[in-house]
Amino acid sequence: QVQLVESGGGLVQAGGSLRLSCVVSGLTLRYYVMGWFRLSPGKERELVAAIGRNGGRTTIVESVKGRFAISRDDAKNSVYLQMNSLEPDDTGVYYCAAAGGPTYTDAYYEIDRRAYHSWGLGTQVTVSS
Repeated sequence: QVQLVESGGGLVQAGGSLRLSCVVSGLTLRYYVMGWFRLSPGKERELVAAIGRNGGRTTIVESVKGRFAISRDDAKNSVYLQMNSLEPDDTGVYYCAAAGGPTYTDAYYEIDRRAYHSWGLGTQVTVSS
C-alpha cells in the first residue's frame, strides 16, 4: 500500500519559514518524480515545485522562485520543501505527490498534475500578515 505523509505545516507570520516533509512508503522513491502542490482558497491545485530522479532536475514555479527549494533523500524515502520569506498568498494545503515509476527511464520528468498518481492527504500552511 502506497502512502505519502506530509508534515511540517502550521501557522507562521509573513517573512517566516517552514520546512515541509513527505515520507513515502510502499514504493521505491528513487524511481519517482516527486512534486509539491498547493491548494489555496479560490484556486485550483497548482504545482509549487517538482524534482526528478536523483534530484538532477527541479522546477520551482515563478511565484515562489528564490524563496522555496525542493530536495529529496531517497535513502530516507523523503522529499522536502523548504519555504522561506513566506507571504500570505502562500497560504493553502500543501500536498506531496509521485509520478512515474520503475518502468520509466531516468529521462522521465513531469510537472502536469494529471500525471501524478499517488498523493498524500496534505498539510495546512497558514501565513498571517
